[in-house]
Amino acid sequence: MKQGRKVWTEPSQQNTADVVICGAGIAGISAAYHLSVKYGIEKVLLVDEGAPLSLTSDKSTECYRNFWPGPGDAMVGLMNRSIDILEHLAHESNNYFHLSRRGYVYATADPNRVSLFKRAAEESARLGAGPLRYHDGQPGGPAYIPSHGSAFEDQPDGIDLILDQRMIQHYFPYLSKKIVAVIHARRCGWFSVQQLGMYLLERAKERGVRFSQGRVEGVEVVGNKVRAVSIRSNDSENNISTPNFINAAGPFLKEVGHMVGVELPVFSELHLKMSFNDRLGIVPRHAPMLIWTDTICLPWSEEERKMFAESDETKRLLEGLPSGVHTRPEGGPQGETLLGLWAYDVGPVQPVFPFSMDLRYSEMVLRGLTTMIPGMQAYLDRLPKPVVDGGYYTKTRENRPLIGRLPIEGAYLIGALSGFGVMAGCGAGELLADHITGSTLPHYAPAFFLERYEDVAYQKLLETWGESGQL
Repeated sequence: MKQGRKVWTEPSQQNTADVVICGAGIAGISAAYHLSVKYGIEKVLLVDEGAPLSLTSDKSTECYRNFWPGPGDAMVGLMNRSIDILEHLAHESNNYFHLSRRGYVYATADPNRVSLFKRAAEESARLGAGPLRYHDGQPGGPAYIPSHGSAFEDQPDGIDLILDQRMIQHYFPYLSKKIVAVIHARRCGWFSVQQLGMYLLERAKERGVRFSQGRVEGVEVVGNKVRAVSIRSNDSENNISTPNFINAAGPFLKEVGHMVGVELPVFSELHLKMSFNDRLGIVPRHAPMLIWTDTICLPWSEEERKMFAESDETKRLLEGLPSGVHTRPEGGPQGETLLGLWAYDVGPVQPVFPFSMDLRYSEMVLRGLTTMIPGMQAYLDRLPKPVVDGGYYTKTRENRPLIGRLPIEGAYLIGALSGFGVMAGCGAGELLADHITGSTLPHYAPAFFLERYEDVAYQKLLETWGESGQL
């Protein structure tokens, strides 16, 4: 992608659009949907080098949650609004994209972390995730209602904090008996991103949105205003006259930002995902998302430990590894597939496609899961054949998105959606459409402005920023 501003003389043949969107992932498609369906803007052009939703959007765990930390209620507010839209679309489409709501279960076996669990649950409830219910085994406490089925309706809201080990084992017998506390965040679940995205795109096309498979080569800026966008497709370059350009380029957000002369404070990490057949039925098909929050020391054999100790590159595998390994069932009640993820070794990288994968990843995830789900040890002697894919988390320092105007008139941004693009997509697309149409913005909108980094108070806040909410 070409960097910097590009200016042309008036082209001899030029199409027009009210808005051009670079990127047809869930963010770009959602923006196109809200501009056309909600606000009636018909001449929206969506541009991507590949097929819609094919770069990173369809590589996710396809999950959503409104359980988020502060500071402030911006992330909870955005997620609640996005989930509102998801539920509306599910009703409208007869749940075409299979929205469910089994919740997220966070587990710890460390008694010293119980107070942290309490603070996290109390904070999220205070920020708007819903009421908090304590379950400590004492008589007279609130009833715990387990998640049921695969629907998103008639499920509890809020958060259940379970501190009674007998209750934990009763409702989650497949989890480690060492677990002393779980948080069951309830307005959480998963859905088919591909089907949601295509539903939004088809609805948008009905209102006049066009999709063009091509490469955005540059943006013409004259007098600090967007004038046109150059698109290369099938070895020909076409200038599209437009007053509005949206950068929704996902992992190429930074490069596309250069086209309008803006340096964006983002970086990318490569995150992988594995799936395998749980042929032994270790995790019930009705299970929620399961997340381990403690440091993990992997169960290696003595022979493996000696081998790893010989190399500086592999010595780290013998040490305590980061928390966050998580899994969930994929497919219906008759299926066997589990998804597993663990960001045990990530750092900033330059996005490239295709990317190389850690050949040890699936084994590492499976071994990590045995800490939380001891029954998984049955697979260690003969590892299941996995399918591994992944994509890039493009993120800001504090792991909050960038949604709004750029310093160039008519230039907008929706990105840095990190690992929460799927769950935030509907709300983020609506928020960007609000910006473009000059509509009233929700109270959480300023938290996602690019100009927040120019605020001295925000800079000081960044120095002491705590939990980012990333799994």
